[in-house]
Amino acid sequence: MRTILTSLVCLIALISCAQSTATIKGMADPKAKPGQNEAVATFSEGCFWHAEIVFQSLVGVRDAVSGYAGGTTTDPNYETVSSGTTGHAETVQVYYDPTKISYATLVDAFFASQNPTQVNGQGYDMGTEYRSIAFYRNAQEKQILETAINKINASKKYADKVATQIVPFTKFYPAEEYHQEYVYNHMDEPYVSHVCIPELMNFKKEFKGNFK
Repeated sequence: MRTILTSLVCLIALISCAQSTATIKGMADPKAKPGQNEAVATFSEGCFWHAEIVFQSLVGVRDAVSGYAGGTTTDPNYETVSSGTTGHAETVQVYYDPTKISYATLVDAFFASQNPTQVNGQGYDMGTEYRSIAFYRNAQEKQILETAINKINASKKYADKVATQIVPFTKFYPAEEYHQEYVYNHMDEPYVSHVCIPELMNFKKEFKGNFK
């Protein structure tokens, strides 16, 4: 039994979002500002590698940048956020064209690409840094989020209620360069090939959206 448990622990370690810190070259500037006529949305749903490719797969989304938000400390980095002491969660900042995709559609994609009832984690990634958060910038966005949560709860799709936090947006800190476009640059890594890609495929099968 101990051998089996040890093997499981090793497997989980190999397919964890926190497993690699390889350097990536040729990245777009994660600190770039929104383009003309672009809007910005901010979401946390577990590992930001996963969230990046989910939103980037949608028509109307130019980019999704990995970073940190929702905490109290300034200038967080991967190590401090992973410690669970900053209050920040792994987050993506989504740059989109509202004439091609609505904020409501982004919200639907957000909830469809995770288990929003899981508290402080998604899958193997556990901790407050992996909690589900939707950040709103105005009253309309807040209303859209609350309506979406009420709809999910009323549908009885899940045994538990939605645990996603709805909070006002304050500050987004871009993550280190090696986290940006991580899936596209590390297709052969265990976490990417066994978790991120299958999750994306399932999302594209179930979500009724326009994909690139």
